[in-house]
Amino acid sequence: MRKTSITLATLAASALLLSACGGNNNNNASSSSSAAPASSSAAPSTEASGSPSAAPADDLTQKKVTISIYYPTPDLVEKRALEDDKIKRFNEVYPNVTIVKSDWQYNPNEIGMKMGAGEAPTLFNTYATEGKFLAEKGWAADITDLFNAYQYKDQMNPILQDQFILGDKVYGIAQQGYVTGTVVNKKLLDDKGVAVPSYDWTWDDMLKTAQGVADPGKGIAGIAPMGKGNEAGWNWTNFLFEAGGEIQNVADGKVTSAFNSDAGVKAMDFYNKLAWEAKAIPKDWALGWGDAVGAFAQGRTAMVIAGPDGPVDQALNQGGMKPEDVLVYPMPAAQAGGKHTGVLGGDFLVINPNATKDEQAIAFQYAVFDYFSDKGLASVEENIQARKKDNKYFIPPVIQYFKDDSEYGKKVRDVYAKYDNVYQYNADSQALLDGKPEAQYNTQDYYATMTNVIQEVFSKKGTDVKAQLDAAAKTMQSKFYDAIKPE
Repeated sequence: MRKTSITLATLAASALLLSACGGNNNNNASSSSSAAPASSSAAPSTEASGSPSAAPADDLTQKKVTISIYYPTPDLVEKRALEDDKIKRFNEVYPNVTIVKSDWQYNPNEIGMKMGAGEAPTLFNTYATEGKFLAEKGWAADITDLFNAYQYKDQMNPILQDQFILGDKVYGIAQQGYVTGTVVNKKLLDDKGVAVPSYDWTWDDMLKTAQGVADPGKGIAGIAPMGKGNEAGWNWTNFLFEAGGEIQNVADGKVTSAFNSDAGVKAMDFYNKLAWEAKAIPKDWALGWGDAVGAFAQGRTAMVIAGPDGPVDQALNQGGMKPEDVLVYPMPAAQAGGKHTGVLGGDFLVINPNATKDEQAIAFQYAVFDYFSDKGLASVEENIQARKKDNKYFIPPVIQYFKDDSEYGKKVRDVYAKYDNVYQYNADSQALLDGKPEAQYNTQDYYATMTNVIQEVFSKKGTDVKAQLDAAAKTMQSKFYDAIKPE
């Protein structure tokens, strides 16, 4: 994974709503045709319609193969409907394949046990931080040959796909992505007479807005930063990046903690202000991703920090809010003129390295079955239409798996433009997005460690943030970074 910051000034507000990782990372966090891979066990070539062309001698459509796949959780009704439709269409092309729906959602604390017990699905979901971790542990198949033979590989969005290309090897398939932003309930601001800030806003603007809207007596917070689970550390890292800080440094064959810098202190001091000066966070601040996003959808907080599509979806489709009252902002700049840097994350599919070559080839075909496909796009359009009948909105991911300037990208935008129930991200806001990839090593461990610091700050007024950051940096160094030998 690259550590350079990527400016996403031309991000489109469109992407296929495919199965998403539950990473909520944390968001959180789900394809088309492919050419036949070079290996003899490869699947047949397919056209963009998903129909097989002349099959090679060793034809996977003639072999009995069973694969288990990532399947969305029960609360993701629409995504399950999309996946069911995809399974049906896939079996029309591959009637020999039995597809088992896995109820396991990727968890970095469980993947080792699942692999050891032989219980990991053939094709499972994961998120952007996990590429190097899974590759080094041997828990992600090397799919380089399959990917290089894929006819659309050059049209995959490098902003996402490159995060699972390590050296010259490919270990995952991009699905969708985001740059972490702030979702704002405009109605709450209007009700309190608080001015709606410019999209080119700053920390001071966020603090002022949160303080102006907060109404503890009515149980309304100005902002609900996540305060438990790894997502708490993930939320705060956006401010670390905006202040110019880094999670870790990799140099001279060593990995060293870097978040206990002046930038880290500045970012944690801002959290101190939100909690104790503005008194803008919820009284019960120990909120995970679902808690914070749920509070936003229920009108109990004016702002929430996340990959925007999740909060927007819940606010419109579960909270009954109106699109004009749900505003997606970039993260605020630390000061005027600064970058609106947010954590760049995404959802990926990984193939189990313990699967047979035939199973891996079929799993790859399944992963990309709807990618760049007219039939896949038709399925999404049917989903948009079904949502419209149910008075629900379709919320596109912020970043798509394909290049925005591709021919397929134009097809997607044309479909979205036909419907008034497709949420449109503001172009001015999108132009300010500045995505920065997550750390290269032990990111989830870092998030968990930072969550402990954040809980100290939120629970104890006057916490010595520098001391807390130094202790956290020491923990990360001794428990994780000292053992790493970067190549």
